Amino acid sequence: MNALAEVRALYQAGRYAEAEAGARSVAAAQERPHDEPYAPMALGMAALSVSALGRNTEALALYDALLPDFDKVFGPEHTMTLKLRTDRAQALNLLGRHEECKAECTEVMHLAMSNRTPETPYVLVAALNSQIAALSALGDYRAVEELTRDFLSAYNRTDQFTLIVQLSLTTSLNAQGRHEEALAEAERADEIHRALPPEHRGPETGAADLATATALHGLGRDAEARPLAASVHDACLTAFGPADIRTTQAEALLTRIDGN
Repeated sequence: MNALAEVRALYQAGRYAEAEAGARSVAAAQERPHDEPYAPMALGMAALSVSALGRNTEALALYDALLPDFDKVFGPEHTMTLKLRTDRAQALNLLGRHEECKAECTEVMHLAMSNRTPETPYVLVAALNSQIAALSALGDYRAVEELTRDFLSAYNRTDQFTLIVQLSLTTSLNAQGRHEEALAEAERADEIHRALPPEHRGPETGAADLATATALHGLGRDAEARPLAASVHDACLTAFGPADIRTTQAEALLTRIDGN
């Protein structure tokens, strides 16, 4: 396994601090970081890790600094460049800049469709995921439901992308007060999560259980919801830390349950 593959493995295992350090070390070891692809790719992994650690302003600055290098090394319409832009869009989303995220995703999808490659579906899905997140943050849950159902009906795979979209559908249903439907979709998300290889499960630790606990609370089944929410909180606190959005969402759910 080469050094960059080792960094990816650390990231996929949820070991973000180690992934960041490893990625920066790989980039620093390159003699010509702005002309060869290896260093920009490593710094892109560093930016992903920084974002996963909750340092989104820093991550966005890294993406902005890297884009000219990706344009130069790969080209503005290359899959690698478009993937970096989808990662940047997610950082915008996490910083509350949702309209900018939507615009970026729309442009990325247009470029990807005009220059199709075998990797185009992955770029489209990544952009779709960020667009869904932006719509959710803006409270347009009906649009989220429509997008996610269209995707799931057309994309018949059991992978991380499917899981993320499935979780987005569950969130949109919970937000619309349709908790019975959300509960069923959360069970499907859990099945997908369990079917993934162990090394790919880390980023979505606790997500399906949090959706289930939210649906159970919405149905008034707090005796079932509370221990599940507490378990999610503990798991996310260990995996991601107290500032992670899923940790704080689990904590907020526990507060709502205990306030009943």
